[in-house]
Amino acid sequence: MSHLFTPLTIRDITFNNRIVVSPMCQYSAYDGMADDWHLVHLGSRAVGGAGLVFTEATAVSPEGRISPFDLGIWKDEHIEGLRRIVKFVRAQGSEIGIQLAHAGRKGSVSEPWNGGKLVSEGSGGWRPVAPSAIPFDANHGEPEALSIEGIRQVVEDFKRATRRAMLAGFKIVEIHAAHGYLLHQFLSPLSNHRTDEYGGSWENRVRLVLEVVDAVRSGWPPGYPLFVRISATDWADGGWTADDSVRLAVLLKERGVDVMDCSSGGLVPYQQIPVGPGYQVPFAERIRKEAGMMTGTVGIITDAIQAETILETGQADLVLMARQLLRDPYFPLHAADELGYQEMYWPLQYQRAKRGKK
Repeated sequence: MSHLFTPLTIRDITFNNRIVVSPMCQYSAYDGMADDWHLVHLGSRAVGGAGLVFTEATAVSPEGRISPFDLGIWKDEHIEGLRRIVKFVRAQGSEIGIQLAHAGRKGSVSEPWNGGKLVSEGSGGWRPVAPSAIPFDANHGEPEALSIEGIRQVVEDFKRATRRAMLAGFKIVEIHAAHGYLLHQFLSPLSNHRTDEYGGSWENRVRLVLEVVDAVRSGWPPGYPLFVRISATDWADGGWTADDSVRLAVLLKERGVDVMDCSSGGLVPYQQIPVGPGYQVPFAERIRKEAGMMTGTVGIITDAIQAETILETGQADLVLMARQLLRDPYFPLHAADELGYQEMYWPLQYQRAKRGKK
């Protein structure tokens, strides 16, 4: 039995295999609405056999978007388009999760293919918010430091988005606290210079993440899994570290988080990342062992043997893939063939192409 294709049950949900489609921004929504692009993009990965398919970072408020073209879940009108995708993905034998996100100071920029430059308020942009009035870089505007009332609104936005996610049919939610977006900005002393109860000490800097987790978990059915994505390190002196991540993971597990999705970086433009195959796997391994919770790992994982080895050696419980699944939406089917797993589900419409079939 392949480890990669061994089912995994978390609370009341069973995933057919351990391959997860990592959230990947498409910058292709208008007014936050999911459309045919999102259906085909996510649906094709389900047809390709992934055990769990995540939506892209889905904004909990209009000012929580990265670009004006991000997917959204800040109003009830977003529910129906998402429900259509959920229904299709689940019909292919996959599960689907939604990543709830707030971009913070990295918001109001154009799509990457249009330069990722600041979009002015007169051109459809907005004033970004952050823990402190510190811009990410010269391409981003100076954010407005959130007031206490603003912080409470962020928590409420995540809670309301959770309710909409449930109405859309999702059974897995992931809170995005990585890649230099708002929750990560509160965690790191490089971006959080506050002097109130949300800044300064480690306990104060993690406060917002804990409040968001509590708000989401309280509105999420007990049988449904909750993931949190973190950047396990800022890859920058004086920033958030792997030690901090282990410490946070212990608190999150106590609050009902089931899986720590371990990424890294994204907070500051001067980060120094030693990129290479599986370069973030050690973070997932350490959190899994020291915090005693399930982890997912991501980052330049590109072949079946590599993914199988990560699971076989106990470094993570789930393998998340992004670019590899853009290159090959049917990677899970190919990986099952490579690893000799004969029970892989193929859509009925495609079974005549399965090896061994006449």
